[in-house]
Amino acid sequence: MAAKILVIDDEDSMCSFMEIMLAKEGYSVETTSSGQDGVARLREENYDVVIADLNMPEMTGIEVLKGIKSFKKEQEIIVMTAFASVDTAIEAMKQGAADYITKPFKVDEIKIAIEKSINRKKLIHENKTLKKQLQNNNSFDEFIGHSEVVVKLKKLARRIAYSDSTVLIRGESGTGKDLIARAIHHHSPRCGGPFVTINCAALPETLLESELFGHKRGAFTGAVKDKDGLFKVAHGGTFFLDEIGNISRTIQVKLLRVLEDKKITPVGETKPLEVDVRLIAATNADLEEAVKAGQFRADLFYRLNVIPIYIPLLRERKEDIALLAEHFAARFCEKGNIPAKQFSPDAMKILVNYSWPGNVRELENTIERAILLNRTGRLEVADFPEKLAEREPLAVVTEADPVTPTLESIEKAYIHWVMTQTKGKKSEAARILGIDTSTLYRKLERYQSDDSVVNKGGWESKKKQAAK
Repeated sequence: MAAKILVIDDEDSMCSFMEIMLAKEGYSVETTSSGQDGVARLREENYDVVIADLNMPEMTGIEVLKGIKSFKKEQEIIVMTAFASVDTAIEAMKQGAADYITKPFKVDEIKIAIEKSINRKKLIHENKTLKKQLQNNNSFDEFIGHSEVVVKLKKLARRIAYSDSTVLIRGESGTGKDLIARAIHHHSPRCGGPFVTINCAALPETLLESELFGHKRGAFTGAVKDKDGLFKVAHGGTFFLDEIGNISRTIQVKLLRVLEDKKITPVGETKPLEVDVRLIAATNADLEEAVKAGQFRADLFYRLNVIPIYIPLLRERKEDIALLAEHFAARFCEKGNIPAKQFSPDAMKILVNYSWPGNVRELENTIERAILLNRTGRLEVADFPEKLAEREPLAVVTEADPVTPTLESIEKAYIHWVMTQTKGKKSEAARILGIDTSTLYRKLERYQSDDSVVNKGGWESKKKQAAK
C-alpha cells in the first residue's frame, strides 16, 4: 500500500509540483493551501508524512506543527521555507519536526527526507509492537492461577513493579520465582532496559565474583582481558539474582555495598563504578535461620528484604492445578503441531490430588511427557507416571484428632501409623517406636486401640485369634 502524504503550502504552484512529483514516486498525495484545513484533515485521517511550509499568512508552519503535535505527537512532519534561518530551523525541530528543507530544494532532497520519515515511522511501529509482545509474554497473566493466594500475589507484584525498591522472592524450586521477577521488570519504568539474571548456586565463588562485578586484565590466572560484570550489563534495568542464599560472605559484603552506594568494584580494580540497577533476589533457603547461624549477613538480609514476596507451593493452591494442566497441554500441542487433547476425569483427579514436590515445573514436565506419549485425543491415567496414582502416606494426626492436638493424641496417631506399616506386628512396631513390647501393650490397652489398630491394617488381633 502506497504511503500517504499531505502537503500544506499557500502557493498553489508548489502544491501542484509536489503532487505531480510525489505521485510519480508512487506516493498517494493530497494537498491544501490552508494550514487550518491541513490540521483539520489530520484530525479526520491518517497520513504517513506531512510536508508543511513555514511561511504562510493565515497560519504559520510552526503553528501548524504545534497544532498537529497537540493531538498526534508521533506524526512525521517535514517543514520547508524559502526564508531559511538557524532560528526557524531550531524552533521547528524543538516543536517536533522530523526534518527541515530549504527552498529551492533539489528533488532528491525531498525524496530522501520523505523516505527517512517513512522508515522512522515503521521502526517506531515495529518497536511498539515488539514491546507489546514482550509485555504480553512476560506479563503477570503468564503466572497461571485464579486461586485467592495467586490473585493476592499478582496484585502485590503489580503494585510494587512501579517502584525501584529491592524485592526478595521466597519460594521452593519450580514455583515460578523467575516468572514473577520478569513480570515485575516488564511492568516497571525500567522495562526498556535490560533484564539480567544469574543463578548464584551454579558458579563457584571466584567465578561468581567475576561474573557479578567484572574484572581487569591480569587480575587472576586466565583474566586475559577486561570483562564487564553483569551489574554493569544490567545498568538502567533489572538484575535478578536467583538462589541468593548460596553466596559467600565475601560476595555478601560486595553486594551490600552495591545496595548502599550503587557502586561496584571489578576484581583487580581500585576505582569503583556507579551502576543504576534495580535488584530482585530470590531464594528457597531460610535466610532468617542462615542469619542466626552466622552464614548470612543480617544487614544484607534487611537490605534485600525490603519488599518480600512469597510464591506458594503448588499443593497450596490445588484449585489452580487443572487450569495449569490444561494450559500446558494446549501449549505443547500447539508447539508440536499435535491435535488438542482432553483430560479424562480420572486423569485430572490424580493430577489434582498429587502433592507435586517439584511444583509447577514438575507438573509442566509431566504434562509434556503425557502429550508426547499419548496416541489418542484423550489423556488417561495410564499416560501419567504410576507415582501420581499411588496413595499418599497416612497423616500422623487424623481428622478425628483436635485441630490443636494434644501430645497424647499425637502419640496415639503415631502408634496407629506404625502398627499399620508393620501389619500389626507388635515386636517390630515396638522396635521402630523405640520402646519395649510390654510398654507398647500397655499403651495399646490404655488407648483401647489394640483391636482397632490391627483391624484397620486388615489383620486380626491376638484376642480374636485366641477366641477362634
